[in-house]
Amino acid sequence: MYDLTAFQRDLLYVVAGLDEPHGLAIKEELEDYYEKEVHHGRLYPNLDTVVEKGLVDKGQLDRRTNVYSLTQRGQRELEARREWEDQYVAELVD
Repeated sequence: MYDLTAFQRDLLYVVAGLDEPHGLAIKEELEDYYEKEVHHGRLYPNLDTVVEKGLVDKGQLDRRTNVYSLTQRGQRELEARREWEDQYVAELVD
């Protein structure tokens, strides 16, 4: 996970959190979070990167719509990231 950009990590969180993560739903979720437009030229190459790294699977919902899902490796990477973050954030919560 250390070699991912922050945007790519955010993609993993969004893919993990949506019921049926397809490109437009992922894009809308990120736009809500970032409070600005996420261009296709940024979204899809980064989705391809996390797919190539084996963190996300890409399938087809229909002829025009790709659907994404977190792989087991992607899930493990997110869990490891959360544990790492908790080392530092837990002190703020206590």
